Amino acid sequence: MMFSAIIFIVLILFLGHHWYKNRKSPVTNWPVLGMLPSLICNSDQLFDYFTHDLLDSCESGTFKFKGPWFPSLDFVLTSNPMNVNHIFSKNFLNYEKGFEFREIFEPFGQGIVTSDSDIWKIQRKSLHAIMVKNNKYLNYQDMVFRHVLEKGLVPVLEHAVKHGTEVDLEDVLQRFDYDNICLLALGFDPKALSVSFPVVPSKVAFHDIEDCLLFRYVLPLCFWKLQQWLQIGAEKRLTKSLEIADRFLYDCIAMKREKLREKTVVEDDEFDLVTALLVEEENLSVSGKVTDKFLRDTAYNFMAAGKDTVSACLSWFFWLITMNPSVKTKILEEIELNLPTRYKEQNMIMSFTSEELNSFPYLNGALCETLRLYPPVPVNHKTAVRPDVLPSGDTVDGNTRILISYYSMGRSEETWGKDCLEFKPERWVSDKGDIVHVPTYKFSAFSAGPRTCLGKDMSLKQMKIVAINLLRNYQVEMVEGQIIKPGKCITLHIGNGLKVRIKKRVV
Repeated sequence: MMFSAIIFIVLILFLGHHWYKNRKSPVTNWPVLGMLPSLICNSDQLFDYFTHDLLDSCESGTFKFKGPWFPSLDFVLTSNPMNVNHIFSKNFLNYEKGFEFREIFEPFGQGIVTSDSDIWKIQRKSLHAIMVKNNKYLNYQDMVFRHVLEKGLVPVLEHAVKHGTEVDLEDVLQRFDYDNICLLALGFDPKALSVSFPVVPSKVAFHDIEDCLLFRYVLPLCFWKLQQWLQIGAEKRLTKSLEIADRFLYDCIAMKREKLREKTVVEDDEFDLVTALLVEEENLSVSGKVTDKFLRDTAYNFMAAGKDTVSACLSWFFWLITMNPSVKTKILEEIELNLPTRYKEQNMIMSFTSEELNSFPYLNGALCETLRLYPPVPVNHKTAVRPDVLPSGDTVDGNTRILISYYSMGRSEETWGKDCLEFKPERWVSDKGDIVHVPTYKFSAFSAGPRTCLGKDMSLKQMKIVAINLLRNYQVEMVEGQIIKPGKCITLHIGNGLKVRIKKRVV
């Protein structure tokens, strides 16, 4: 009895001493467990936890998170724009994705998302030559987008109007994104977006892979490695999903090779990414020959990076403008004022050039505000190659994980002012009515520096076209009683979808 009492008193004194030592820290650093208990307790609101519990408590906008002793899950979390500029641009060569990131995101293979150094440079140059410089691919991109808009999105919306059915707008937009990205990457239309809302195995597989990779990302490496070895839990599901995704990708690649063997000229309506790589293979391959594995990794990375960007942003956009009706009214007024004459008749499918879309600065501002508050990729991962001192004064050791919280950056009062949590498209429009351009190290929804997203212009263009078509022709009404918050995912989706009713808009 006496021994138990002594143990109890010693434990109380130990915990009391530990609390006193951590009293000024926003998070308790426990023996052995580190700060992991706090992270687990806030897993349902992880990005707000990063923002309000960790970063808001630090003047430098940088927090050093201490994980368990064995194995270490330490990382440096930052939302400081100067640190971001330093990491992404000024000292770019010292910050890579790193071995640990490649281990976690192994399904990406040797694609541009996970690669570093010379391999990354070659891949970046290859994709830039196609996605930004190749007019044949750019024309194909516009053609595909109009096809999915006209044959996929509009029929689904019209069906919802006719039958008065409630739909999950986020699911609709995700299906729209998936059809579009499959056609762009592989020249194959999975027809995920139709009135029957079919189950598309490859789409489900990509979604499951993303879920399993999030599981890997937040747990110790030894834990998920053991699951991988035993083929249990999330790792078993990941293996099955990867088999489905790989079968789909390799089948599409085989069909592309067969088609190219049968013809000497590739038509404009067949110039997808895989075809472009095969046509230009001697100039674009790392090894001098485009292997199926190279094509698989390139297509996988392209699809994983682009399949949710437009849908995630537009889902939050329609929710935000519904919560801010004055913004919606101003966007509609801008659309009517600047709509090209050829589209004055209602119910037409509208396409625009990039130059024409510059006439909608307020809509651009509303989309940028959406991306500021709800960036599709809320956190970016880097690894310091060598020790460094950040502009904030914080030191980082070699092989240290750095997490850049884009979500927190968009909610920084120091960067965006006291109204940083307000949805204000006006902050993106100048007094003269022009688009305001903010440095990418402050507004990093599409990353910054040499690794800025190659699909940035394409994504913004597509978001604007979808927004104009939907807002001018339909009324999107939110179903009451929904809880709208970010879900547990790598891409910042709405947790439980976005239930809406679609009605025809009468001008």
